[in-house]
Amino acid sequence: MKIDNPFESGQIKNYLLFYAGIVVIMILFFVATTLFHDIKEEKTKIFDTNITIKAHIDSPDENKTDDKKPSIILMKKNVY
Repeated sequence: MKIDNPFESGQIKNYLLFYAGIVVIMILFFVATTLFHDIKEEKTKIFDTNITIKAHIDSPDENKTDDKKPSIILMKKNVY
């Protein structure tokens, strides 16, 4: 089996033309997508970080107790 020289048989030229054709197709797709695709400008959201928080003033209650029970009980103490 004899291997021919690829430069003499024209295989290199075929590969280069195939590669150039693919590059041209990629460039055409890129140009087509950039020309026919309108980019919408989105409104930028501005967040105001200079918000003053009003202090919560508790009014004195007569029914107020110091001992507060949690509203959620995760585990009972006397399980075992």
